[in-house]
Amino acid sequence: YQNGQGVERDEKRAINHWEEAAIGGHPGARFNLGFLEGRSGRVVRSTKHFIIAANLGHDESLEKLKKLYPLGLVSKEDFAATLRAHKDVVDETKSKQREEAEAANFYSR
Repeated sequence: YQNGQGVERDEKRAINHWEEAAIGGHPGARFNLGFLEGRSGRVVRSTKHFIIAANLGHDESLEKLKKLYPLGLVSKEDFAATLRAHKDVVDETKSKQREEAEAANFYSR
């Protein structure tokens, strides 16, 4: 609904779907909500969405927080905890099989 691909563009429906997905744990939906809240001037809500998404391993959200931190919009404690949580989630997805698959895919391009 966001871009109107295959359906009529409807931002309210897009937001509703992002909210449902975010409640279900989808980090990309959290990022979208954070971006939307920031665009609307609700920086505190935006930051909270980015923190939750980064805690779920969302790289773009972590990058947003890295830009917000020096501006004083993220506390030192929240930023440090988010960095640790993001690293832990990313580390959980690492495996020898994934590394081998990535290496095989790299050479097959």
